[in-house]
Amino acid sequence: QVQLVESGGGLVQPGGSLRLTCTASGRTISNNSMGWFRQAPEKERAFVATINWSGGVTIYADSVKGRFTISRDNTNNMVYLQMNSLKPEDTAGYYCAASEYAGAAVLSQDYPYWGQGTQVTVSS
Repeated sequence: QVQLVESGGGLVQPGGSLRLTCTASGRTISNNSMGWFRQAPEKERAFVATINWSGGVTIYADSVKGRFTISRDNTNNMVYLQMNSLKPEDTAGYYCAASEYAGAAVLSQDYPYWGQGTQVTVSS
C-alpha cells in the first residue's frame, strides 16, 4: 500500500507560482509512474501531468503545457508540480496519484493510489 499526502496549495494571484509536493509513504514509489490530476467544482477530475518511474518521460495536459513542470525525487519518495503563470481557470483541488506501472500514464483508472488533495485558488 502507498499513502500519498499533498501539500503546497493555497491562494495565489493570477500570474503567480506555486509548487505542490506529494510525499509518499508505506513503500517506495521509485518503480512507479506518478501523476497529478485536478478537479474544479462541478467538474470531473482531469489529468494534469504524469512522470515515469525514472523521471525521463513526462506528459502534460495541453492546458498546462509550458507552464507546469512535474518532477520527482526517488531518494526521498517525493513528486513535485511546479506551477507558473497561474490562471483563474487553474483553480481546483489538486491530487497526487501513484500507478502500478513504470511508464507514464494519463488515465485516472491507471492509478490505484490517491492522496486527499490540496486546494489551489488563483484569484486577485
